[in-house]
Amino acid sequence: MKAVLYCRVSTEKETQETSLVRQEEELSNFAQMQGYEVEGIFTDQHSGYDIERDGLLDLLTFVKDQQIKAVFVQDETRIGRGNGRMAVLHLLQKTDTSVYTLQDKGILNLNEMDSMLLEILALVEEYQRKLHNAKIKRGMKRAVSNGYRPEKNLKTRGNPEGRERIDVPVEEIVRLRNAGLTYEEISSTLKGLGLEISKATVHRRYIEYIEAHGG
Repeated sequence: MKAVLYCRVSTEKETQETSLVRQEEELSNFAQMQGYEVEGIFTDQHSGYDIERDGLLDLLTFVKDQQIKAVFVQDETRIGRGNGRMAVLHLLQKTDTSVYTLQDKGILNLNEMDSMLLEILALVEEYQRKLHNAKIKRGMKRAVSNGYRPEKNLKTRGNPEGRERIDVPVEEIVRLRNAGLTYEEISSTLKGLGLEISKATVHRRYIEYIEAHGG
């Protein structure tokens, strides 16, 4: 089983650096006792209220990419404080990563309020995903009803499935705009076809096209 260690102190004082070394040693032993193999060690000398910590951001990326199943910390405040702590716990929950703390001598023991908040965050995110998908479906339905045929317009642009395009299909943006879709609906529709294009990019490319063609 793969795990990572996360050590944090709040300042860059020399005495705090000693604390980082101690945390690393204690967590390494703790992880081995729990039957985990340590794949990485991440550290920060930064306030727990700030989530923009290099070590923490690197950890979250590593956990997701390497499918790490456990993060070991001294106590839950090392992860963060205030709302930032809950945000990090939510991200780790999404990757099915357990948090072990020396303080709890095992998996982090959340209080009832924190557990409830994590459940609410997961529920809200699920509904946001459903709403996003609904917007894509609505945009596609509206476009098709106005004569738009994605199987004809995108499959011939270098990818037979009309997906994973990096360049912006300006002609399709103009076609959808002429079909009456808003910039946001065009963005959602193209994302549904595998084209990661923001509303701002859709608007900018459409204006550029109109200006270039004397519109």
